[in-house]
Amino acid sequence: MEHEIVHETANWQIYLAVIIFLLTYAFIIAEKINRAIVALLGAFLMVAFKIVDIEAAFAHHIDWGTITLLIGMMILVGITSKTGVFQYAALKSAKFAKGDPIRILIVLSLLTAVGSAFLDNVTTVLLIVPVTLSITRLIGVNPVPYLISEVLFSNIGGTATLIGDPPNIMIGNAVKHLTFNQFLFNLTPVVIVITLVTMVLLYFMFRKQLKVEESEKQKLMNLDEREYIKDPVLMKKSLTVLGLTILGFILHSVVHLEPAVVAIGGATILMLIGVKEHDLEEVFHSVEWVTIFFFAGLFTLVGGLVDTGIIKNLAEQALTLTGGHIPTAAVLILWVSGIASATIDNIPFVATMIPLIQDMAVGMGYAIDSPEINSLWWSLALGACLGGNGTLIGASANVIVAGIAAREGCGFSYFDFLKIGAPLTLVALAISHVYIYFRYLIALL
Repeated sequence: MEHEIVHETANWQIYLAVIIFLLTYAFIIAEKINRAIVALLGAFLMVAFKIVDIEAAFAHHIDWGTITLLIGMMILVGITSKTGVFQYAALKSAKFAKGDPIRILIVLSLLTAVGSAFLDNVTTVLLIVPVTLSITRLIGVNPVPYLISEVLFSNIGGTATLIGDPPNIMIGNAVKHLTFNQFLFNLTPVVIVITLVTMVLLYFMFRKQLKVEESEKQKLMNLDEREYIKDPVLMKKSLTVLGLTILGFILHSVVHLEPAVVAIGGATILMLIGVKEHDLEEVFHSVEWVTIFFFAGLFTLVGGLVDTGIIKNLAEQALTLTGGHIPTAAVLILWVSGIASATIDNIPFVATMIPLIQDMAVGMGYAIDSPEINSLWWSLALGACLGGNGTLIGASANVIVAGIAAREGCGFSYFDFLKIGAPLTLVALAISHVYIYFRYLIALL
């Protein structure tokens, strides 16, 4: 009898976890209440109904590495932005593009893609967005097309390398034979194709919105970018610390420091050498606390789906459908990962999928490092990373940019992003499908 009660309670918690998650998600989409408040309320309900243990939420579900990295980079970028260097870079970039809005869109999007491949995509957008806002103010165009494009290319570019996006880092850590060069060799070619196709499609989507008079272009070309530097001494300190922080990210395998430690260390050093004590409060105001609390709530909310076994069961059913056939499994993993990562955070999903793919490989009689199984890992990486472009809450970079845009008075809604991000994500997944089929699967049929 006692066993039945426990089982019944477990089922009740599963249903309640789904209801809480769906209701929270619905309120986030509706945007009637601040998304951080909604996410925190959903997290509170998960804990209050004992679906998520509070200790487990703090110890396992909330990704403190991501949150610490965000806070550190927000402080670094906030201090650096006060020097005027972003405005300088903005004008320099706009002049390079001859003041043409479409060319500026292309330049900034490509910069975002390349930066996201060799840093992490959150850091990249934190660096690029202030530049973008400065440029769009200078030439008098709507910044939203630029911001949405940068979100898309941060996730596309992050797909190309081992260090570009958290799912890739997780896969690389779990599957040791997939080195940095392996990711570069196997994922970069398709990312380049997706980048070019996405750029062309965005051109046709935005070209009517991105027009300025020749007089505005000329006015911009006549400006002196050096006049925008407000504090040369602080600028040198900021750029030095920022450069060392980015170098710390790149040399992660050498210095053995997590990105979060590097970021918060860089922020602390810059505050120590570049900020007077009475200005510290203003520095902390540069942190997007709404975004930080949104992430904390969202991580706990998804933790409810993890702890009740919902994500694991969904992933197991998806793998069972393949019947042990690698080509079918690869295609299914690609699309399920892509769609799931647009809806929920891709980190817990990937964490669940990794051991399942490993078990599946053994069950089919393959070694974990078998070349045949590699196609499953590339499918997971492409689906999880590219799927982040599907919705506004699909990836960390999306939420960050939306938060900054709202604060600057040029925010865009969930649906503004959805109508652009969702179709482009489907195109990217379709291109990935074709790529995986012809490069890896056709030989296995």
